[in-house]
Amino acid sequence: MELRESTVLLLGGSGLVGMAVARRLLAFGPTRLIISGLTQDEAESGVTELRAHAGGCAIDAAWGNIFAPADLAARSRDEILGDPTARRRLVEDYVAPYGQSPLDENLLFTWLVTYRPDLVVDCVNTATALAYQDGHASALSLLKAADAGAVTREGVERHLLTLPLPQLIRHIESLVEGMRRAGTQTYVKIGTSGTGGMGLNIPYTHSEEKPSRTLMSKSAVAGAQSLLLFLLGRTPGAPATIEIKPTAAIAWRRIGYGPIRRRGRTIEIVDCERPLPVGEAFAAGASGWVRTGKPLENVFIDVGENGVFARDEFETVSALGQMELVTPEEIAEAVVMEVQGRPTGKDVVAALDSATLGPTYRAGYLRAVAVDGLSRLEGEHGVRSIAFEMLGPPRLTKLLYEAYTLGRLCPSVRALASADSARLARESETLLREREHAIRRQILSVGLPILLADGRSLLRGESVVVHPDGRGTDIAPRGWVDLRPSNMDQWVRRARTIAEAKRDDENGSGADWMAVDPDAPIAPARLAVWIFEHEDGGFRVKR
Repeated sequence: MELRESTVLLLGGSGLVGMAVARRLLAFGPTRLIISGLTQDEAESGVTELRAHAGGCAIDAAWGNIFAPADLAARSRDEILGDPTARRRLVEDYVAPYGQSPLDENLLFTWLVTYRPDLVVDCVNTATALAYQDGHASALSLLKAADAGAVTREGVERHLLTLPLPQLIRHIESLVEGMRRAGTQTYVKIGTSGTGGMGLNIPYTHSEEKPSRTLMSKSAVAGAQSLLLFLLGRTPGAPATIEIKPTAAIAWRRIGYGPIRRRGRTIEIVDCERPLPVGEAFAAGASGWVRTGKPLENVFIDVGENGVFARDEFETVSALGQMELVTPEEIAEAVVMEVQGRPTGKDVVAALDSATLGPTYRAGYLRAVAVDGLSRLEGEHGVRSIAFEMLGPPRLTKLLYEAYTLGRLCPSVRALASADSARLARESETLLREREHAIRRQILSVGLPILLADGRSLLRGESVVVHPDGRGTDIAPRGWVDLRPSNMDQWVRRARTIAEAKRDDENGSGADWMAVDPDAPIAPARLAVWIFEHEDGGFRVKR
């Protein structure tokens, strides 16, 4: 994409990698650069540092927790967990079905539709943010409470807020829809392996486990995000999707001498000269050490989000055979080259595209053999094999049975296009209730109710895949065979669209070989494919 005169949103832009990316991007003359951070101080500090390099670019600050609704995004996690109303709101935001928790309440979504960035570069360490809420420890605590008969709504809510996948999925939903509405051209994620490029033998861990489950959770979340981005890159209408995944320690911001801060707080010098008995040293109310009130000061190297390291710590982690090093400037250069369409070989999404095993010529040839064999067996056994509701979603099964029913009443799609919806509803019900007993039994046996033409009564079997859940007949489009005139009218409109479409009479390789012939007999699978492609946008763009 063209970086000149573009608008760029840098998520986590005030961090080590984000600042390196920002400095590199400014050389190309973007119109506007938005630097985000978790806190106002972080974001505004980044903006202040960059303004000397801004040229004619407007640089703005944005801050808050991008995984939370906008009105909660400035509050700390502990504060939210301690507020019953806010806690429940966040739980519902993460676990509610899609569409029931408004996307426009999410902070990231709000930024996207407000700033309308052409490019989003995501430098947030998503895997750490979500995995280090420690769902394993929370689960053990919840089980202990259950054993004691002391499980509370608060305890359950607190545990749910440690589960990383609901949060990650919600984040991706907000990101994708926000970028779609903003018209974003390119999305770049700075990912992680979780281990600095080392394997499960990594010695830098959080307990006696090697590696700890917390660290493996971080790597698992990072992997899950990579696969979601792989899918985003195969989504029609989505921005170009790139992931750069550094697999080494990233360093450094600066070298200096001064107070040492850990987790945002200055370490205070303490001392203990009198030996303490082990039992006394760790008892409640233990004492015996002396606070000096003075900060611990020393030489350090600032490695960004991982804090500051002492010289020997840095020497250890960066040694040959350990995590070793990659610089933020090298990461920034890879980002810029990929965005400009100059492949570096470091894009994880492109690597997955090239490494995964897609459709093959042999399988395509054998598909015709399989379909022919299935058709022949249908004839031998006097049955019609339509759907068993194992592929999912139930909507596909519903569409196939409805299309089959209409094919028994109309000789072609063109005939369906001119049919009367009320008559189709009546005749479809008569067909399934009085003539096609085997098909009716198939439908009910695989778990789909048949909603009759009056819309007030239905046929159902022992099991039902899609229950009404208080929605009544409104649930029918999700997985009921729907014989109402309103649904028949939808089928007539589909058929009319197909029949009126301008046909390409060419028979070269550029012709639409999957187009539905309006004068051929109705083929349920061909109509289902047409619906998925033309109504749902559900078609494959990469092979």
